[in-house]
Amino acid sequence: MENLIELEHYKIQKPEHWASNINDNQLIEHIKESDFSNKQTDEGRDYCFFLDKIYYTNDNESSEYACLAYTLNEPANLERASVTDIVVEENETYIIHRISVLREGVLIDKISDTKIKVLDSENQSSGGILNSNKKINITIKDLRLYDVLIMEDSRVKIFTERDFLRKEFSKYVWISPDTYWAYGNYKFTFINDREKTIAYKKTFFRDENGNVLEPEINYLKKGERFAVEKENYINTVDINRELSPFIDFATHSNWVDLSNYIYPIYEEIYNKASLADFAPNLVEKLDAITTKDEQLQFAIDYVQNHVYYVYNADEMNGHKPQEPAITYQNKQGDCKAKSVLLKVILDYIDVDSSIVLVNFNTDYYIKYYSPSLLTFNHVIVKINYKDETYFIDATIRDEFGLIENRGFIFFRHYLEIKPNQELQVRKPYKFPYYCINEKVEFNAKNTTGELKLTTTYKGNRANSMRRYFKNTNKREVIDSWNNFLFYTLNYNNDRNGTDIRNIFTDAAIEIISDDKKLNEFTIQYNATIENPYFIDDQKNRFMMYFDRNMVKENARDFMHKDFPFWHNFDNEKYEINVYTDQKIDTQEKYTIQECTINNPYFDYVSRKKITKNGGTAYIDFRPLVNLEIPEKDFEEFRSAHHTIADSNTGLGIDIIEEGLMNTLKFNFKKIFK
Repeated sequence: MENLIELEHYKIQKPEHWASNINDNQLIEHIKESDFSNKQTDEGRDYCFFLDKIYYTNDNESSEYACLAYTLNEPANLERASVTDIVVEENETYIIHRISVLREGVLIDKISDTKIKVLDSENQSSGGILNSNKKINITIKDLRLYDVLIMEDSRVKIFTERDFLRKEFSKYVWISPDTYWAYGNYKFTFINDREKTIAYKKTFFRDENGNVLEPEINYLKKGERFAVEKENYINTVDINRELSPFIDFATHSNWVDLSNYIYPIYEEIYNKASLADFAPNLVEKLDAITTKDEQLQFAIDYVQNHVYYVYNADEMNGHKPQEPAITYQNKQGDCKAKSVLLKVILDYIDVDSSIVLVNFNTDYYIKYYSPSLLTFNHVIVKINYKDETYFIDATIRDEFGLIENRGFIFFRHYLEIKPNQELQVRKPYKFPYYCINEKVEFNAKNTTGELKLTTTYKGNRANSMRRYFKNTNKREVIDSWNNFLFYTLNYNNDRNGTDIRNIFTDAAIEIISDDKKLNEFTIQYNATIENPYFIDDQKNRFMMYFDRNMVKENARDFMHKDFPFWHNFDNEKYEINVYTDQKIDTQEKYTIQECTINNPYFDYVSRKKITKNGGTAYIDFRPLVNLEIPEKDFEEFRSAHHTIADSNTGLGIDIIEEGLMNTLKFNFKKIFK
């Protein structure tokens, strides 16, 4: 094997005293064919003879041990086994105990055939992300189909002073194993060697009928262990419709005690120095602003856009917030540093604010976890202003508007860094403005159609569209709108395969206005369309404008049993005008169809105004968002979305062709409709 240079990142040695101790003869005994293993092989799947996982934690380190043996009968698994990447954090070491194969009954040590390289973890090395992680690249030569590979290794994380939270608290989440593998023997063990008691909470386990059991909480004192062990095991979780069972291990505590632990750490940082002392130029600019609204906007804009966001993944749960004076001087910091600086500025302008801990990635699961500060991975700012509560992510850039017009952050659970706090749940939210407000004008004369869309975006939509237009090629933007309209006007059903640029000739799109205070971004699209009518197989002509974006397919198709539907749609308003110089059927069912939906989760109103040559549809959609739809209400909620999809997303008109025969044909069709 090649020279071992980076010994601080990996080692080759025997397992620790708390891990399993298995010799070669015992290994061979564990790798025996059975009716169960033969069945998996006959079905064309690889098979894991055994997997022994152990998580060990004390007040100075945490370690994960694994010993497993599995078949390499599938070429894809052989390739993955031949080259493996292991990512280790700062002060974490990857330890190899054994690499062997069982080949035709003979156990062969593969350490000598193993090449190890230590690389930077380059997948997170730009855009303000600082990562001292290393990637251990392991290449095993001469693995063969039908070998049984045995891997025994550990990962050891030593806590430094910077890891004060990890020294004080432990958190680990066990998730039921991969559904692909069948296991002859599966074992997971958690060993608590800390002074403090660890609570473990079993969630989403099921009874014999597949019903979810109530969560179960137990405790591990110092020196105690918990184990899950199964034989001839296949995880039967339906991963598309069910949540995998998991066990949350966390140092036993409660939210009040945790908030009282973390608050003094932040309070000390707030009071290190006054804003006037370390940022006199910033104070001068703030004092020159005459209104509180604009002071607040300036403060948020300054921290978001003038202080560079650097994210060190290893340190997020591991060190105290950077002092605001340092953040201001260096013009950079992580989410904690930027949030603390923003709060200090807000304190200066007398705007009530606090720091809150969140985890957007696991927000749904927080209510199931045991209380732990290590649950959170991000810090934002809560602002109370003019009897409203706002949440500002200081790490976002290119966001605009007075505070009531800025983007909305979707999440539910947070812990406020104040004394004596419980975990809080945000209230559901209704946008005070329309995120999309669009007027469509589609006019046909003779054989030519003129199409104009004027759209105003606000809040998150304005921020996203502003970035999109800034970073996207103009031709690509126009093609995107053309493609959307190709389906909206139903041309995909009578001229599919036609170059879209030949349909929407001279298409153009322009930014009409960009109001940074209102955070309103208005664009206008124009195009000329030769032959604007959709023509069906019977040569009947129609003008159609049905916006498929109004149909929330994720609500209609949602089928998960355990995970409630997360409601996060926008307020939308549309005026759709479709007119022609031809006579239309003013009594056609779908042309005059309107709908009114009022349920606890959204209001949707579609109204029509029809004339002899066309009509206007007015559509208003106002959802109650940032909430989970309860299971008892979901089918009614889904049904309402089916109603929207049933021709209530726009307007279609039927052309009555000139001539006696066409008039008779039209009247005959009406009689027998």
